[in-house]
Amino acid sequence: MHSLVNEVYGANNAYPALDEHQVSQLGSYGVRESVAVGDLLFEPGQSNYDFFYLVGATVEVVGSARLGEDVTIAIDGPGRFLGELNLLTGQATVLTARVVSAGDVIRVTSGRFRELMDREVALSDIIFRALLARRQMMLSGAATQSVQLVGSSLSSDSLAIRTWLARSGIAHTWVDVEAGDAEAVMTLHGITSADLPALVTPTGTVRLATAEAVSHALGMSGVVHPGANTRVRDVVIVGGGPAGLAAAVYAASEGLDTVLLEATAIGGQAAASSRIENYLGFPAGISGADLTARAMIQSHKFGAELLSPAGATAIVVDGPHLGIALADGVVMNARTVVIATGAAYRTLPLPRWTDFEGAGIYYAATKLEVEACGGEPVAVLGGANSAGQAALHLADSGSRVDLVVRGTSLRASMSAYLADRIDEHPAITLRLGSEVTALHGSTHLDGITVTRDAGAASTPQYCRGLFCFIGARPATQWCDGVLRDAKGFIVTDSALPETVLQGSWQTLNRRPLPFETSLPGVFAVGDVHAGSMKRVAAAVGEGASAVRSVHQALAR
Repeated sequence: MHSLVNEVYGANNAYPALDEHQVSQLGSYGVRESVAVGDLLFEPGQSNYDFFYLVGATVEVVGSARLGEDVTIAIDGPGRFLGELNLLTGQATVLTARVVSAGDVIRVTSGRFRELMDREVALSDIIFRALLARRQMMLSGAATQSVQLVGSSLSSDSLAIRTWLARSGIAHTWVDVEAGDAEAVMTLHGITSADLPALVTPTGTVRLATAEAVSHALGMSGVVHPGANTRVRDVVIVGGGPAGLAAAVYAASEGLDTVLLEATAIGGQAAASSRIENYLGFPAGISGADLTARAMIQSHKFGAELLSPAGATAIVVDGPHLGIALADGVVMNARTVVIATGAAYRTLPLPRWTDFEGAGIYYAATKLEVEACGGEPVAVLGGANSAGQAALHLADSGSRVDLVVRGTSLRASMSAYLADRIDEHPAITLRLGSEVTALHGSTHLDGITVTRDAGAASTPQYCRGLFCFIGARPATQWCDGVLRDAKGFIVTDSALPETVLQGSWQTLNRRPLPFETSLPGVFAVGDVHAGSMKRVAAAVGEGASAVRSVHQALAR
């Protein structure tokens, strides 16, 4: 998200000046009131705080420094407004806004603020750009220290949380115990090595943290206790990759009550791509993380609710509505469902593979994984475009790269422009007709064995990171009730056999709509459905197109 905001919005938009008409518009959505010195307009832990325009008051915004002392983030006076992107995302604030000079403010409650952002196009655009720019300032400034993740760079648990924080655009500081600079922070907060990874926020410390626990601590889980979630959404989207995000953007922008559920981190496999060079409109390419960050922000702008981690366990058909059951027992009720869970990474059947996942074995080549390898020798496994992009990215970042391809031709499954670059890159060694046959290391991968021919002699080689891009299988194990093919992909619309179009279909007296599954009102888009193209652009198109079918289903 860093490059996104710098490129499109820029820090100069963080503090725009509103004219009299715009201030009057604000006033029509809020209430003018007086505040006194010492009043707190928001404080850490508030998930839905109010929007404030400062008419005459001055406010100091304060965060926490690395070792707990207060640090001033900003001082805002008359003519400015408070808040950043969490006004839209629902993330709990980690800062304090304290009045230092009394005066009047315009207070707009969170509900009315959402109405303003929906209705007042010109004003909402100015505010939205400011909130984005301020989030960028938080990601690179002193505000990062208000949330600290303490853990080991050799830990897969720590990497999972770091990935979630990064993809969610959460300002934070990473405190690596392997770097030897964590002792003071751990002592201050009473953290021991047995507590790692641990998340430190202004409101408390989460020990043995998981991405789910971090989401709850930051007020972003959104899902409440079983039985309390009685709201029936127009559409529940399961999966936060390009297809799911496109569906969320288009559904929310067209006024549908939309929620997106993502089991791990928003972005899906696309977010793991270091560069996508054939996506329409980006001739210089764009990283998968930036592309999905843009979509995530668009979703929030239009009012979609994004919940992560929130993995689906079953489709529920009970009474007049559909539902998506979650691992914690909550059922998200819906009038329609869009399945966009994509595919899960394939692995090799090697001893200790799972031991090294996140600790030397990676399925992405983003900044986090590249930093973990520290420019040391690595290997990339796979022969398709994702493997080629990863190999080039790692080589350009200072690593010697072995590209291990089981096939005998690189161009059989890789675009010619990528294959040409790999052939020419001095830091990449192409190893065709080869396989990784063994893993070596104690708590972290430090070596692999590559064998060219089955049964041939081979020797272990030093390897700090093994990047695996050997395909995926559809993530449909939770989709009982919808027809899948022999490989587990969901069958949709015209491919559905007549034998399944009985019962409820005859009552509806219609044929399946585009992307509709064997279960009426349930749609499947992206890599998860049979016959998909396995391309980001195609997934985005399907997610957007499926919303038309959703509208048609809702209208009947």
